[in-house]
Amino acid sequence: MKSSERLETKVIHAGDPHPRILGAVSMPVFQSSIYEYSGETSYHDLKYIRLNNTPNHQALHRKLASLEGAEDALVTGSGMAAISTALLSVLSSGDHLLAQDCLYGGTHEFIARDLKSFGVSFDFIDADKPASWGKKIRRNTKAIYVETMTNPLLQVGDLETVARFAKKRGLVSLIDNTSASPVNFRPAGRGFDLSLHSATKYLNGHSDIVAGAVIGSAALVERVTHRLNHLGGSLDPHACFLLDRGIKTLAVRMERQNRTALDLARFLERQPKVARVNYPGLESHPRHHRARELFDGFGGLLSFELKGGLKAAERFMRRVRLPAVAPSFGGVESLVTRPATTSHSGMPVKERRKLGIADGLVLVSVGLEAAEDVLADFEQALAAA
Repeated sequence: MKSSERLETKVIHAGDPHPRILGAVSMPVFQSSIYEYSGETSYHDLKYIRLNNTPNHQALHRKLASLEGAEDALVTGSGMAAISTALLSVLSSGDHLLAQDCLYGGTHEFIARDLKSFGVSFDFIDADKPASWGKKIRRNTKAIYVETMTNPLLQVGDLETVARFAKKRGLVSLIDNTSASPVNFRPAGRGFDLSLHSATKYLNGHSDIVAGAVIGSAALVERVTHRLNHLGGSLDPHACFLLDRGIKTLAVRMERQNRTALDLARFLERQPKVARVNYPGLESHPRHHRARELFDGFGGLLSFELKGGLKAAERFMRRVRLPAVAPSFGGVESLVTRPATTSHSGMPVKERRKLGIADGLVLVSVGLEAAEDVLADFEQALAAA
């Protein structure tokens, strides 16, 4: 796939085998766990599902690397498999990590609770205050971890400074790019070493598989691959097929979700019952100008709080009709959830509230429904809130 071709073309054609396998236009599913030995000299080169190197895996790796303009990529059994394996590949016992303070709940818990058992220490940082980062760096600091647009507050850190800070100090820079997708942001071009995804979300886009991805430099992706081969977080070939198929519509889905989410955010901002709307596409967002410089779109995820607090949020969620009340995001159907009861329920209440994640915060994942229908549904639900 030529690097000059646009992303809308790459999502469809990048990674496809040439010549096509027996003329199949769609990538076939290779539902075989084992392959004949053909002279491989390394364990990691043996063809085996757990080693993530079947034809289905390889096609996805090529496609994902092409989408973000990176050297290599790897798919995993879940987003958390991608995140945890990547961190365990660049950190060892005695190392230290800098991580953004407001992260997806699963990532926050892995860093704050699980890394200790591996002998890894950490400090949380405000990704919007570069002057404070140097005070927390240590001799044994090896990596820095951030999110493109944070879940669930949609903060936009000083991402370009993060990448420069890491390179200057010899740190590995990791960024969770799930909320933006390669359509809106491509980390390799901004200097990041590794981009991570819950492919369950926008990359697949149909709420029917769980998968993850690691994208970045060939050397680092190889390290993550070797660690994953031992940990076993592989992706099944049929899930690979579904993910490959889902990615083909990523550009058109993301374009629609970008547009509808902005319409909804502007609508909510005008409502007298709404206290706060978090969406980088809004001119009122504290880092709107930064988001405009960094992103090609602002994504399909937003959050808001009602003036009536938790009880009003619960009334709204009972009344809303189109969105399912369910965790996750990035699918064709709209979803609403309260992070305090789902993605961030494992975080101590005081810690969660300190970060600004209120009990009544509502997270919205905009789907592909007509924008007019979504707005009308939210209007009638707000009337009862």
